[in-house]
Amino acid sequence: MASKKKIDSLTPAQEAQLPVYRDMALSIGLNTDPIDFDKTVATLKEIYESHNIKFPENNVHYAPSPKAATVITKANGIKNKSDFFTNVIYGNNDSFWLMFYKFFNDVCDIKLPQINPLLKLAEYGGWNYVDENLVVCMERPNVIKFDDQKRLHCENGPSVAYPDGFGIYTWHGVNIPREWIENKDYLTASMALTESNMERRRAACEILGWIKILADLNSTIVDEDDDPQIGTLLEVDIPEIGREKFLKVLCGTGRTFALPVPPDMKSALEANAWTFNISPDELRGLEFRT
Repeated sequence: MASKKKIDSLTPAQEAQLPVYRDMALSIGLNTDPIDFDKTVATLKEIYESHNIKFPENNVHYAPSPKAATVITKANGIKNKSDFFTNVIYGNNDSFWLMFYKFFNDVCDIKLPQINPLLKLAEYGGWNYVDENLVVCMERPNVIKFDDQKRLHCENGPSVAYPDGFGIYTWHGVNIPREWIENKDYLTASMALTESNMERRRAACEILGWIKILADLNSTIVDEDDDPQIGTLLEVDIPEIGREKFLKVLCGTGRTFALPVPPDMKSALEANAWTFNISPDELRGLEFRT
C-alpha cells in the first residue's frame, strides 16, 4: 500500500540527492552489459504471482533483440504490433521514471513498495514481453552512441545495436534508413533534396556533404545574400522531376541545410521570407530568427 504522506517542497538536503538518483537512472538506462536472464525470469515470476497470474513456465524465451522478440511473439500468435507493445515491460528503459519514484521512496519517505520488482527488472535486463501464455526476455543493446550534445548518433554504423546485428540508425538524433550509412552509393543528391521530412532532409544533406550535392546536381546560383542566415537561392535539375529551386541556409544551430521553395522565387531573401510566411521587408527587419 503506497504512503498517503504529502510534501509540498523539497529540503536543500533532499534536493542535493537529485543528481545521485539521476546518475543511477542513467547508469541503468544506458547499461550495455548482457542481461541477467535467470534473475529477470525470477523477478517476472514474482510480478505474476503478486497479480495472481500463473507464470507460463514452459513458454519463456530469450531474444537477442526486440526484432527477434517480434519473430518469437508472431510464432506464438501475436500478430498485431499494438498488442506487442501493449504487453511490453521496458526494463532498463523504464529506469528514469522508476528512479523518480525511488527518490521519493528513499529520500522523502513516501513508501512505494510496488516499484521494487520493476526496479529489479530494470537492473537485470531489457524489454520483456509478457502475457498469460508467453514471456520473452529481450537483450539490452550492446552499443549506444551519442554526439557531443547527447543525441543518438553514429556516422559509420548503428547508434543503437544489439548482439544479433539488429540496429537503429540515427544522425544527430534523427532516425534515418540503414542504407544511408551502410550503403554509400544508395543515397543520392536528388533523394536528399526531395526528402519530405525536413530533419531527415537535413541529415541526408549532411551525410552526403554539400560539395557532393552541388557537384552531382550541377546547381546554379540564382541569388546569394550577404547574410548566411538568409541564404543562397539555388536552381537544380533533378532527374525525373525537372528544374527546382532550393534555399541553402545556415540555421541557428550552425548547420547548413536546404529547403525546397516555390519555383517563382527570385531572391534568397524572398525565399527565406516565404518559409516564415512573411514579406521580405519584414524578414529583413527581424533582429533574430530561429
